[in-house]
This record gives sequence, structure tokens and C-alpha cells, in this order.
Amino acid sequence: MNDRFKDIPRDEGIKTLFSSPMKWGALDIVYEKWNWDGIAAESIIFLNEDVKGLDDEALEADVRNGPLVQKDSQVTVKRLEKYTFVNFNFKT
Repeated sequence: MNDRFKDIPRDEGIKTLFSSPMKWGALDIVYEKWNWDGIAAESIIFLNEDVKGLDDEALEADVRNGPLVQKDSQVTVKRLEKYTFVNFNFKT
């Protein structure tokens, strides 16, 4: 994988427990497990340019149809300048 994910922004207080470049279909992604203020969760991080044709609902549906999201999990989508974060499997 190239350096396209080298500058992923981090919210203050987030502790990244695991981070790995992977593929989501044909797309390059970064998969992460993290902890923040007693909340553990997971994220798939996409490059905005790769998902620009998907609105939040379509992107959430795509991720829910994959193998990572637990059936009853809440899913959030956060789009920043260069990256889109799809967060899921929240545990307190």
C-alpha cells in the first residue's frame, strides 16, 4: 500500500489499539480498533476520492454487508477533508 494513508487525523484522547492497511473489495482502506474515554470501537477508513459516489447511507450499507460489523451495532460515518471514517462495534 502506498503513502495515501500516512496522515490520518486522530482525535485527541483516542488510543489506537490496532491499525492495518487492507483491501475492501478493490479499495485500499485502513482497519482500526481503538479506545476513547471508556468506549471501544472499530473503524474502516476510506479515502474520500474512493467513496465520493456513495452517500452516507450507501456507505453504511456496504460496510454492514461485510464481515466486520456485528448485527446490532450502531454505525457512524464521519467525513473529513481527505478521509471517511465508518465506525462500528461500539462497546462501553
